[in-house]
Amino acid sequence: MSNRSQGACRLLVAVFAALPAVDPAVAQKPPDAFPTKPVHILVGFTAGSATDITARLIGPKLSDLWGQPVVIDNRSGAGGTIAWAAAAKAPPDGHTITIVSTAFAISYVLQGKSLPYDALKDFRAVTLIGTPTGTLVVAPALGVKSVKELIALAKEKKVIYASTGAGSGTHLGTERFNMAAGIKPVHVAFKGQPEMIVEVVTGRVNFAIVSLGAGMPFIKDGRLVPLAVNTPRRSAHLPDVPSLFEVVPGFERDAAHALMAPAQTPTPVVRQIARDVARVLEMPDVKERLLAMSFDASPTTPEEYDREVRRQVEVFTKVAKALGLIK
Repeated sequence: MSNRSQGACRLLVAVFAALPAVDPAVAQKPPDAFPTKPVHILVGFTAGSATDITARLIGPKLSDLWGQPVVIDNRSGAGGTIAWAAAAKAPPDGHTITIVSTAFAISYVLQGKSLPYDALKDFRAVTLIGTPTGTLVVAPALGVKSVKELIALAKEKKVIYASTGAGSGTHLGTERFNMAAGIKPVHVAFKGQPEMIVEVVTGRVNFAIVSLGAGMPFIKDGRLVPLAVNTPRRSAHLPDVPSLFEVVPGFERDAAHALMAPAQTPTPVVRQIARDVARVLEMPDVKERLLAMSFDASPTTPEEYDREVRRQVEVFTKVAKALGLIK
C-alpha cells in the first residue's frame, strides 16, 4: 500500500473514532416515527357519553405505548359533526384522530352535502374498536316493567323518548325499535347520554336506549329500570333482562365505536394506530373493564373498517327512507 493510501486510511479511522456513539434503539427508529407529539382524539359528544367512555379507556393505554400524551378533546354538538368537521381539517399526520359511532354514517345519509365535510372522501378509516351494549330504560315512576307494557302505553297515549341528537346513532337506533314495535313516540334530542339519562330519571322523558356503561350506575341504585338490552344475547350483567331481539320481532341494530383520521393520513400511520388499539384491547385490565360494561371489542384493519362504514351507509339509507327522512 502506498504512503498516500495508508494516510487516507488513517484519516478515515480517526474521523469515525471521533463520531459520537449512537444508541442502537435510536438508530433503529425511523426519522418519521409516529407519534412525535401529543395525539388528540376528538369526541363529538359530552364527557360521560358512550364514545367518550371508550376514548378515555383506550387513550391512557395508547399514551403508554407511544410515550406521548393522548388528549381526549370533547367537542359536543350537532350530533357529533362539530368534532368530525374539525378532524377533517386537521393536519393528516395521525396526531389528530376522532372517535365515531354509527352517527358518523347516519349524518352522512341524512345531511349529505350540507355537512362541512364528506364522510367518505375527507376521512380514512383507522379501526373498529367494538360495540357497546345498549339498554332500553325507563324511570320507576312510569310504572312500566316490560317492553310489552311500554309498547302498550305508547299506543294509548303520548310518549316521549330521548336521543343524543337528531341523526345520532341513538336516534335512528331507537327509531328502528319504534318501527319494529309499531309505535310513534315523540323524539327529544340532547347533547349527550348524561343529559338524556337525567331527563329519563326525572320523568320529563319516558324512555331511552342508553349504553350500559353510562346507565349501569343509575340501574344499580334503582333510578332506572332496564327493560331490555339491544344485543342479540343477554348481558351477563343483566341476566334477567331480555334482549330486544327476543321480544320485538323484526328488531335490528347497527352500533359501533371506531376511529377515523383525515383522508391523507399516511397508510403506515393508520395501520400502526389500528395495531396499537388492538394491543390495548387485549390488555387484561382493559378486557376486565370492557367486560364490566358489556362492550364487545372487535378491532379491525383500516381496510376492513372502511368496508364497514360503507355498509352502514347502505343500511341507514334504507332506514331513513323508510322513516321518510330522505327521498
